[in-house]
Amino acid sequence: MINDTQVLNNGYPMPKVGLGVYKMEDDEMETAVQTALEAGYRAFDTAYFYGNEQALGKALNNSDIAREDVFITSKLWNDYQGYDNTLEYFNKSLENLGLDYLDLYLIHWPCEKDGLYIESYKALEKLYNEGKIKAIGVCNFKPHHLETLMKETTIVPQINQIEVHPYFNQQDVQDYCDKHDITVTAWMPLMRNRGLLDDPVITKLAEQYDKTPAQIVLRWHLAHDRIIIPKSKTPSRIRENYDIFDFNLELTEIAEIDSLNRNARQGKDPDDVAIGDLK
Repeated sequence: MINDTQVLNNGYPMPKVGLGVYKMEDDEMETAVQTALEAGYRAFDTAYFYGNEQALGKALNNSDIAREDVFITSKLWNDYQGYDNTLEYFNKSLENLGLDYLDLYLIHWPCEKDGLYIESYKALEKLYNEGKIKAIGVCNFKPHHLETLMKETTIVPQINQIEVHPYFNQQDVQDYCDKHDITVTAWMPLMRNRGLLDDPVITKLAEQYDKTPAQIVLRWHLAHDRIIIPKSKTPSRIRENYDIFDFNLELTEIAEIDSLNRNARQGKDPDDVAIGDLK
């Protein structure tokens, strides 16, 4: 049974907390996945670009968790956008993972200048209608990308996975997604610990709740109905990042963390990313 889930706009349940495996080496995957499963995780977020789909698939296959009890996300890389390429590279991801369906498949970046994300998404719709993907969506899409996408396609994305943390809360994107019942997933939810976890507001709340600063930030995300996929290969941190379901922040405390926004984007601006830019 999948615990602590959020129901997406198509009725499909997705765990609120997943393990991100970006840049996780093959020899680290087995321990990370086993630790995560023991801690209660049932969702895992990878991508073709990460080069570790096979390692994740193997680690999950070595566990005793039934396929229907785990939620697996992967993503279409920029260089393979286009209708036919999308179908081809989806099948490669499926083969790498050793699965016969994905729970969620996402377009990794809009790459608007290249003009292929609409036809890529139409390929996702085909796979969704064939039952090969249970939910579909996008990553790093701003409201204007989503507006164009929804005018040209049939299925409203279930997910928009974006950079979000207290120093960069992307409120305009969150508001747009909330309005259209698109669930936001936060990547880099802890800002990769680039000073955020030392913020006095965060450390004060951590002391007050007898939690770590990371747990305070992750709980803040859940208060905004976001899915979170913190990445860690360290067993103690993997367990810590999941141990956030036994407390709630007060509305005033949520607002206090909201006020920390500095528009401090850490990753690329989606408007500036084109096919071939990121390696």
